[in-house]
Amino acid sequence: MSLNEKKSKVLNAASRRSFLLHTGLFTASGVVAGMVGSTFSPEKSLARESIVQRRRGRQSLGERYIDKAYRVRIAAAEANRRIPAALNPTNGDEERYPNKIGSDSRGLPHNRLGEVDLVAYESLTRAINTQSHEDFEKVILGGTRKLVNAQGPLAASLEGIHGAQVPLPPPPALASSERAVEAVELYWQALLRDVPFDELNNNTSNRLVLAAVEELNKFSNFFGPRENGRVTPQTLFRGSVTYVDPNDRSGTTARHVTPPGVLVGPHISQFALLNIPWGVQYIPPVIRTALPGNDFLTDYDEWLNVQNGGTPRTIQYDPVRRYVSTIRDLSEYSHAPGAAFSGAALILGGSRNAPDPFGVGIGAPFDSGNPFVLSPTQQGGNGSFALGHLQALLYLGRSRAIRAAYWSKFYVHRTLRPEAYAGLIYNNAVNNTQYPIHRDILNSQALAQSFSKFGSYLLPHGYPEGSPIHSSYVGGAAAIAGVSATLLKAYFDENYIIPDPVVPDPNNPTRVIPYIGEVLTVGSELNKLAANYTLGRGHGGIHWRTDGAAGLALGEQIAISILRDERLGYNETFNGFTFTKFDGTRVTV
Repeated sequence: MSLNEKKSKVLNAASRRSFLLHTGLFTASGVVAGMVGSTFSPEKSLARESIVQRRRGRQSLGERYIDKAYRVRIAAAEANRRIPAALNPTNGDEERYPNKIGSDSRGLPHNRLGEVDLVAYESLTRAINTQSHEDFEKVILGGTRKLVNAQGPLAASLEGIHGAQVPLPPPPALASSERAVEAVELYWQALLRDVPFDELNNNTSNRLVLAAVEELNKFSNFFGPRENGRVTPQTLFRGSVTYVDPNDRSGTTARHVTPPGVLVGPHISQFALLNIPWGVQYIPPVIRTALPGNDFLTDYDEWLNVQNGGTPRTIQYDPVRRYVSTIRDLSEYSHAPGAAFSGAALILGGSRNAPDPFGVGIGAPFDSGNPFVLSPTQQGGNGSFALGHLQALLYLGRSRAIRAAYWSKFYVHRTLRPEAYAGLIYNNAVNNTQYPIHRDILNSQALAQSFSKFGSYLLPHGYPEGSPIHSSYVGGAAAIAGVSATLLKAYFDENYIIPDPVVPDPNNPTRVIPYIGEVLTVGSELNKLAANYTLGRGHGGIHWRTDGAAGLALGEQIAISILRDERLGYNETFNGFTFTKFDGTRVTV
């Protein structure tokens, strides 16, 4: 018997004993309606236990707490177990193409056309199916880059739900018009990479911006934001969120929404432009960004080297740091996953009364449901209902969101990245292959203009290494953005107006100037930050729009499950976390 089999046998036996011993102690009060709502009341459970406690005799305070903590954890686990696995149908590409051209295979060895070595691909799928650490160690790689956290989704989380329980619509299929239209948007993003965001406005005269808008308006199945039914310069490259349509029991129909506030005001969120207070220090929001012309993977040999997991070229950085001002800047902002949402929490929670012109926050109030907002004698702390506690949840949420996103990446969809799709386009044009690429990208102005500028049909990337070595759907950074923005909205007053908003100076992006326009609220700017962080990955060339849009919805549901579990353990009188989801609905958890 292997070590893993022994572990499984012991855990199963322990689980059976635990169930037989404790199933009579309590029952979780109902099943979760969808993903929202409480499944267990500690107060009611403790009341039911009072008779048992009297029979057992008087317990010490410590013993009572230990018993309560045990029962709350079991109740949370039971409630989460009652949420069924989601259907999560795939797009069928892995089964459809024996040569696996519709599936992610980067990091494995490929032939000259970029088609994966099928023995190597089978070594990966074998490990995925057996879930054996030893089999993952035997995956045949094509270069020096390694699989990223493939076993992370197999870890058993002690809070929140698993990625298998989050419903996601299937990603667009390789040969579909929907996939081709997403490619059209990506090629326009590459062409516009050095255009300042202040030129993405409805009065713009930028011919490339206007051409991108004109072309995207030709496609009814482009699911980015619109104004009055049309893509405009103001809506171009702004964020969207994709859910499963609840009216379709098959789980295949997607529902696309524009989060509240994403189209309001400047393209870049205030939380990416304001100083971040850090104790007695502060973090300036100016970023290290790449110089114009740093575009990668347009040379076929370079592209093939990256597909095989080879060492990439290096990026050349601008020696002058500046505020996020261009599409290239936003791609760099999202390039190295950073502390954007921890910074947002510190900006929100920092006092405006501090006599410090650099490191103060905006003094946003906590949500009115916080039990200490009106308390005359108590306030929250690192343990509950204050900024320190929120920061802990943010870091926890990132980990759990990544586990959920990577479940989709490795164990369900294995969808090809945009860079691999572009390789199919290239080989059709140059080597007369007959890969099933839809005419909507092949006949597009975006592709023609990209070839004219870069001399290649490959997608110009902002990142020399291309994508991480895991598949495209759903976006991990998007899941982090979704879980983090949701936790922040649950904690702070979403309607609080951002004081003294700013925008980068169009003439000197090393400084900011006051923004004058529509009011910007905490909720809308958190939604916008999530959209910025997510779309920035697409600006780098490594994600489809649907990767990010579905990743935001996944992260939101992981946050809801964490908040639901967290709420079970509180001693304070608390009616739940109330906030606005990305689709505009108000929920209480």
